[in-house]
Amino acid sequence: MSTRTNTAKWDSTRQQWRVSVQKDGVRKNFYSSKAGRAGQRIANAKADAWLDGTQTQPNARFDAVYVQFLAQKEKTVSKGYLDAMQSRYTHHIKPVLGNCKVAALNDGKLQGVIDTAYSKHGLSAKTLRNIAGDLTAFCKYCRLHQISTLRPENIIIPAEAARPDKSILQPDDIAKLFAFSNTLTRGKPEPDPYVHAYRLAVLTGLRPGELIGLRWADTRADRIHVSRAINVNGAVTQGKNKNAVRTIVLSDRAKQELHEQWLLTAGQESVFGITSQSTLRHCWQRFCDYNDISYVSLYELRHTFVSVAQTLPEGMVKKLVGHSKDMDTWGTYAHMMDGQDAQQAAMLERAFDAVLNEQKA
Repeated sequence: MSTRTNTAKWDSTRQQWRVSVQKDGVRKNFYSSKAGRAGQRIANAKADAWLDGTQTQPNARFDAVYVQFLAQKEKTVSKGYLDAMQSRYTHHIKPVLGNCKVAALNDGKLQGVIDTAYSKHGLSAKTLRNIAGDLTAFCKYCRLHQISTLRPENIIIPAEAARPDKSILQPDDIAKLFAFSNTLTRGKPEPDPYVHAYRLAVLTGLRPGELIGLRWADTRADRIHVSRAINVNGAVTQGKNKNAVRTIVLSDRAKQELHEQWLLTAGQESVFGITSQSTLRHCWQRFCDYNDISYVSLYELRHTFVSVAQTLPEGMVKKLVGHSKDMDTWGTYAHMMDGQDAQQAAMLERAFDAVLNEQKA
């Protein structure tokens, strides 16, 4: 194994880091266009990987290794998420890269997948980002198994790709949600059996499947433990990903909604007794129509929560909604200190006070 004795230097003309190394009489240059010391480390890592020369499967075909990658993913993601990954591979990744050798991959070929998916199918920016995420995760899998040394730096999503705006409940609609409880049933106004589910979604950021999957055994007086979700196919999962399993400390309003629901369904296993996402969606649409609330999707109630809670520290909100970055160091290693959960609940209460009290003024 050769050892690198130099380090990457910044080329101000080409705006990139470059390091030149030699092994067995062959000299190669490695680059990174990422600014700052992070880019220098990336260029050095590429050179070190080549010098190390530890690729164990130099002739491995992309399609064969991707099947192994998906098999590994099956152990860590939900069935719905895995199905989506499989669909993206079948329709957009395999047609472009299926016959390639993994060792021959480069940033240009990965970018070709994105460009083809956009030019031929007009996919949205979100879907293209999901494809880019799949490719980045695949490359990481290959590095871990010493199949490839590729570290994708900057897969670009076309600026023209559609980026549909998300809608949220505005303050006057939030006020109506908490002021009204009736809906129209068989032509008559009656209490909506799921009104506390709608409100809890706005107060906690729970996903629709998590609302349906919530059991009374998962609740305490001041918190709920989220570890179950019912997907659109009616299957029980542990949630969208590993970060979906979490404990949420409830604000006073959220505790009140849960208490009101307890009066309705205490003794049942399910908190809300909702049979499916389609049932919940239909009832929410009817509630909005009856109470003159601007309709947003059930998932956009989660966006409403994040919008109201954006005055809180970002790291706190990420834990509440089960979000993470590629490497969520804080989410993996940081633990809530004594008293911080009560502070979190109080801050949420003040955030919703600001929205609801403004509407009363």
